[in-house]
Amino acid sequence: MSEEAQRIDKWLWSARFIKSRSRASQLVNSGKVRRNSERISKPGAKVKPGDVLTFAVHDAVRVIRIIELAARRGPYSEAITLYEDLAPPEPRDGKAERREPAGFEQRPRGAGRPTKKDRRVTQSLKSGGEG
Repeated sequence: MSEEAQRIDKWLWSARFIKSRSRASQLVNSGKVRRNSERISKPGAKVKPGDVLTFAVHDAVRVIRIIELAARRGPYSEAITLYEDLAPPEPRDGKAERREPAGFEQRPRGAGRPTKKDRRVTQSLKSGGEG
């Protein structure tokens, strides 16, 4: 590409990190994207090759270095040539780990729905035994 800088929302969309350009703009507007350790809050901010971006997407923090600017939003095979992933690879045990959301209660399989008494006990444990 002949330009030396590109809008960050357009680059994130072109590199296939975000499904739509409007969602890329929303991510940047939320202030959760950093360029070279500086928070960016405007989707029109320019990025250039060599910049390091840090952002959270799909419950994972991505740290990438921009290698090339995008001329268009092409297939995945083209998109992966635009950046270098700097995050260490996650260890795999042959199967994907299932992450439970915070505050998720583990119940025995087949135990069914909790009774009113079970819910009261759980609520009292969560609130620290008050009431």
